[in-house]
Amino acid sequence: MPHDPHHARKAIGDIAPKLAELTDEVLFGDIWARPGLAPRERSIATVAALIALNRTEQLPFHLRRARDNGLTDEELVELTTHLAFYGGWPVAMSTLAVLRQLDDSH
Repeated sequence: MPHDPHHARKAIGDIAPKLAELTDEVLFGDIWARPGLAPRERSIATVAALIALNRTEQLPFHLRRARDNGLTDEELVELTTHLAFYGGWPVAMSTLAVLRQLDDSH
């Protein structure tokens, strides 16, 4: 499923129109579209950073996007397991809870 080019405008445009514009146009319209890394690789990097920094609020969106970019749940769990040793056990456990909630919400 392709990314909605106006996702941020719909989600936060009413309260933070400039941040929504930058998110849609610069972050996803330019940075995510650059040819140096495939979307799958960008998803791995982004999910890894969110896990390591314990940014669980942003994880559901990016875990779904990672799936859309070709990552399997098994690969996401393996990435989480790997990061348990670098980011800490609590962040890995929190990530697994978020991943489970995504599955429960289907």
